Amino acid sequence: MIYTLVKNLFKILFTIFLRLKVEGTENIPKDGPLVIASNHLSLLDPPVLGTAATRKVHFMAKEELFVSVLGTIYKILGAFPVRRGGADRAAIKHGIDILESGQVLAIFPEGTRSKTGELGKAQPGALMMASKAKATIVPACIIGTDYKRHGRIWPKVTVRFGKPMPFPEDAVVNKEFLHAMTEELMQHIAKLQAGEDV
Repeated sequence: MIYTLVKNLFKILFTIFLRLKVEGTENIPKDGPLVIASNHLSLLDPPVLGTAATRKVHFMAKEELFVSVLGTIYKILGAFPVRRGGADRAAIKHGIDILESGQVLAIFPEGTRSKTGELGKAQPGALMMASKAKATIVPACIIGTDYKRHGRIWPKVTVRFGKPMPFPEDAVVNKEFLHAMTEELMQHIAKLQAGEDV
């Protein structure tokens, strides 16, 4: 109930102040474990992505954000804290539990925000959690949330969801496989940036 109210409020605010446009929501499966994998431009990305999606999205956020009112809002929107600088096993396990219960987890394969707007190098381990639950992966692209870098006062933000990538049931999951699948995923995100593959 509270989640729906906050999401609807954010939708109104983002539509007015960010001129939010969403494309490709028909590519989001209506049920089952799902990973939404997106590029990362700013701190606005998690709530913007969660607002744009048709299902409740859970995502990792650095633990420094979980303070005061902002931290409460992040938790309502499905965020959970992760410690940076190493493998946070508790956060990883929580992410896997979310997927194994048939819910949606958002990840940013680059691991950090892009300072140039260009796609950075993705971490092959980012899809490890998806492999544990054989979750479907939907590539996504966020455009415009880095409006401060462009000196804009009234930005125009677009979120695009690409075609789903089912996780191969018979896949032998190792470093090589995760690396190859991550490369394929980033190619899809790059096409979404270019306005293709929606």
